[in-house]
Amino acid sequence: MTSRQAQCDINICNDKEFFLDKMAIIGCPYKETFRGSTSLAEMSRHMDHDNRAPGDNDIEYVILCQKGDTEAFAVLVERHQKKMLNIAYRMTGSYEDACDVVQEAFLSAYRSLKTFRRESRFSTWLYRIAVNHTKNRVQQVKARARHESPAVDDPPATEGGRSICWMPSDEVPLIEQIEKREINERVQECISSLDDEHREVLVLRDIQGFSYDEIRDILKIPDGTVKSRLFRARTALKDCLMMIFGDL
Repeated sequence: MTSRQAQCDINICNDKEFFLDKMAIIGCPYKETFRGSTSLAEMSRHMDHDNRAPGDNDIEYVILCQKGDTEAFAVLVERHQKKMLNIAYRMTGSYEDACDVVQEAFLSAYRSLKTFRRESRFSTWLYRIAVNHTKNRVQQVKARARHESPAVDDPPATEGGRSICWMPSDEVPLIEQIEKREINERVQECISSLDDEHREVLVLRDIQGFSYDEIRDILKIPDGTVKSRLFRARTALKDCLMMIFGDL
């Protein structure tokens, strides 16, 4: 038996019944099912033959989608969904919220695609939408938490305040799995404890590997602000981790 994690549904619907079903959580193989006249496998044979990084030739699919080709948007979803989900999860600390955020971000991008003026890379525009939706969700969760108190018999909260289903894997010793899970949870707790503006820069730079220029364009803040926020975020994260694990 392998480790199982929750799955989330993303439904991007229009008159041609375009759907993305059962998008798997971070770390799991991605399998998407698209309803349409052309399968994703068939489309993939005609793209990315030179192994360019995602986003290098997004524009051709953007143009097709702006002309009404929903299958072209399926390619864009397939290219960017994993990174968007990772960003959302690391910023919210919750798989459930991350799934919701990605769904909302893709829907928002799809509905606004005709307004995309190509003044920046499509990926920059898309990740800006994802970050903005994530920030809104974080604020909503904080506001809800201030007005709610957990019931006495509620299960222990994990992953940003929500319990998730987890099953051990026979392929790795149980003790090692538990230790790794606990470490991951503590690290995520420290990331979640950062101020919003520091957390988003840390996630984009140190976890997702965006360049300073990309972060500047996604967040629309000056280079100096990116670097100063990142310095403070790294310092705060290190202090938090040292409190938990000792000297690093």
